[in-house]
Amino acid sequence: MRPHESMGPIDEGRGARVAAVVRQDRSTNGGSSTNDAVRLSVLGTVRAWRGAVELNVGPPQQRAVLALLLANVGRPVSLDEIIDVLWGSDMPHTAANVIHRYVGMLRRVLEPDLPSRAPGHWLVRGGGGYMVRADPQAVDLLRFRDLFSFAREQLASNGAAAATEQFLRALALWHGPAASGIPAVARQHPAFAALDREHLAAIAEATDVALRCGMVARVMPALRRSAELNPLDEPLHARLVIALAESGRQAEALEVWQSMRLRLRDELGIDPGAELCAAQSRVLDGTLAPTPALPPAPNATATMTPMVRPAQLPAPPAVFAGRRSELADLLAQSAERTGVMAITTIGGMAGIGKTTLAVQLAHHMADRFPDGQLYVNLRGFGPSAVAMDPAEAVRGFLEALGVPHQRIPAGIDAQSALFRSVLSGRRVLVVLDNARDADQIRPLLPGALGCMTIVTSRDPLHNLVATDGAHPLCLDVLNDEEARELLALRLGRPRVSSEPLAVDEIVSLTGRLPLALSVVAARAAVNPTFALADVAGELRTAQGGLDGFASDIRAVFSWSYSALSPDAARLFRLLALHPGPDVSGKVAADIAGMGPTQARLVLAELSRAQLVGEHVPGRFLVHELLRAYAGELVRAQENVADRRAALQRMLDHYLRAAIEEQARFAPRRSAVGVAPPTAGPTSERSPLDWFGVERTVLEGIVRLAAAERFDAHVWQLVWRLEPFYESRGHWHDWAALQQTAVVAARRLADGPGLGQASRGLGRACLLLRRYDDALVHLSAALNEFVEHDDLHGQALTHHAIGLVLTRKGLHTEAIMRARTALELHRQVGDIIGQAQALNAIGWYESSRGNHRAALDSGERSLALFRELGEDTAQSHTWDTLGYAYHRLGNYRQATECLQNAILRHRVSGDRYHEAGSASRLGDNYADAGDRGAAQQQWRIALTTLAEFDPQWATELRDKLNSTAAPTAVA
Repeated sequence: MRPHESMGPIDEGRGARVAAVVRQDRSTNGGSSTNDAVRLSVLGTVRAWRGAVELNVGPPQQRAVLALLLANVGRPVSLDEIIDVLWGSDMPHTAANVIHRYVGMLRRVLEPDLPSRAPGHWLVRGGGGYMVRADPQAVDLLRFRDLFSFAREQLASNGAAAATEQFLRALALWHGPAASGIPAVARQHPAFAALDREHLAAIAEATDVALRCGMVARVMPALRRSAELNPLDEPLHARLVIALAESGRQAEALEVWQSMRLRLRDELGIDPGAELCAAQSRVLDGTLAPTPALPPAPNATATMTPMVRPAQLPAPPAVFAGRRSELADLLAQSAERTGVMAITTIGGMAGIGKTTLAVQLAHHMADRFPDGQLYVNLRGFGPSAVAMDPAEAVRGFLEALGVPHQRIPAGIDAQSALFRSVLSGRRVLVVLDNARDADQIRPLLPGALGCMTIVTSRDPLHNLVATDGAHPLCLDVLNDEEARELLALRLGRPRVSSEPLAVDEIVSLTGRLPLALSVVAARAAVNPTFALADVAGELRTAQGGLDGFASDIRAVFSWSYSALSPDAARLFRLLALHPGPDVSGKVAADIAGMGPTQARLVLAELSRAQLVGEHVPGRFLVHELLRAYAGELVRAQENVADRRAALQRMLDHYLRAAIEEQARFAPRRSAVGVAPPTAGPTSERSPLDWFGVERTVLEGIVRLAAAERFDAHVWQLVWRLEPFYESRGHWHDWAALQQTAVVAARRLADGPGLGQASRGLGRACLLLRRYDDALVHLSAALNEFVEHDDLHGQALTHHAIGLVLTRKGLHTEAIMRARTALELHRQVGDIIGQAQALNAIGWYESSRGNHRAALDSGERSLALFRELGEDTAQSHTWDTLGYAYHRLGNYRQATECLQNAILRHRVSGDRYHEAGSASRLGDNYADAGDRGAAQQQWRIALTTLAEFDPQWATELRDKLNSTAAPTAVA
């Protein structure tokens, strides 16, 4: 029989038992082999039977108790959790007695011959509450999981058709949402939501397998019902679209897609994601060969959102001592929960080794999660006191999974929903390190069957255990044997075994805390001639007493710190000023005001002392406890002036780096009021690669500069980062940084700075389609530039206002702004600015129907660019000319112009505008009667626009849909 504690499908090696369960299921059609056996159901309405007779399980609240116990079958459910389900915070003072009474009545229903006060067979006490104890034949949830696991075995041994038959048997056990018929408030409990997610993932897997063998029509009823119950689930509807098309219902498939698109836009404010769009493209293209996991169609749309397999785990620890029993228990527990969405929490005090164990565990299990591993340090506890916003973490996960920036919605709820959708049907391991509390964690939990989450935190996370079924492990300090093992691995067994008394004293003085032991071992390792007795003596002197050492390791740190050279000690202190998460060697050198060669030597000394860690070449991490300790030291030993000077050097470094990288990427911007640049580029990487590596650090630097009132650095740094955020599509983050820059410049009373910051904020709002906000900020910028007689700033701002106005359909007003910008550019002698303004005038003229005027303005723009020898800068003007020729019906000339635009956009790496020109080339081909060429260009454009501009991408999909060949949608 199946162990009662098991929550998930069976593992390998239990096939014979499952086969027996399946045989019994077949012989009884879901019933029991005896006439009076009890059967319990939670997959739909909560019900119970004895033989063929349905039992009355009582009023709704009593049913809710049974439902919760069945959802957690084999696992004790505490009284607190049952109270939370029934009443929430508004519980009566008799709550516990009421629950005992409900359980007593349920026992009498299930076992009417049970003697009074007897413990019972089905409902038993355990874990401070109650649990249902049953075998797989008696509970539909267990039967479903075993049948589903058996189906997977059939897939491996007998093929898709045999597997589909078993999947259908498993799905037939569901009769609606889990735990139906209980109070609505109770139905919202995470345990029931988890069952519904399990059902969704099961339908997805069954559909994928059925598509392989042409049996999708058999799965269709369950797929349709599930889609009706989950109207916003994109992966589910993507499968419905494919399934309908495979069944010969292409027109209905496209109707489902269109309805889903409108529903997503109306209710979530987003456009369909990659999987749903790929399904539509496959219907349109007629590429409907069965596939195991519904990948995108083999055309341009296949690159919209690649199925990226993230591998974000940190390197496994070089030394892993002890924790063997904990690791074995966690591995066994995770194996038993294979096939469900499992959560493991690892708790304990700082320095106890939570992250080390979590990373070791994750590497042991990585091969169980073939779709990837995600990792994030949530910074829940650390000297910065600023925990990571869950929205930042989930955005990082979505990007790692290949979701384009512009497909990521703004709100955390929508982001979390998208994260769960992307993981649906995939097996991914998620490691959430250093979490503050359950609220920070919940938006980051996958909902997919087969995913697992490992969480580390100093917080015990009781809520996550109670409401989400997390498996908790609280670490204690190492035992004596494990502590000695750690020292032996770091120092060598001969050295440790030669001085057992000294080793025992070190173990005692460090309180067996792993981090403290590692620091002491590092001290001994870099001084191999020291006797361990001397090391213990130094530690004893620094300690000044043994009481409370396990909770306060300042003594160990101070002892290691005191052994540093003066330069290393000073750099260690000053590193506390850096916001993290990591720091490059060049930045460390500037913080301390030392040369790069000296900094490398000092960082090597700190690394040998285990006070910093070089996690990738040239980049260094400081453990949170050590960072906090360094923070105490820098405040105690560095005066305010010295700390400010170090901050100034650090901020100057990042500002210089931003200026140099921006000059390589967008060279037309001028430097304003900053320290002189360093010699040569800051990095051998491309500017965009530099930005990708440093982005998180840069955002922390901006926040730090604002908090410390280095306001000039704030607005200048943000200004220099504008082209990176714009080109990468991080428009929401860009807007947030620009808002910080506006506040800083206003606080500084820096009019030109306020103008630049406001203009940048307006441009970010323009890209986010927040046009009214954009006009407010651009108007504020213009006022500042006028007041300070900055003609160039005025010209650029008028140009930006014109872009907003034309987006709002105010083309005449946009032309007036562009003409003003043109005159201002002439006054300051900016010929490129004049060419850009002329092109803008041409675009706006064509937008209001004056296509010949547009051609005249465009030709004048081209002449100026040619005069300067600027070739790639002509790209936008060629695009304007192509649009105007198209509107005049000169399709051949339009094609030539738009192809010129596309070529120049491609040379400059401007993917967004290249896609725009490709889209317009498709329009031109369509009006010329070449539908095939039009669709080809639209698909090319869609590849990029789905990443940058979802609304435009949706318009392209509509065009593809409306121009599809009749055979594709018949």
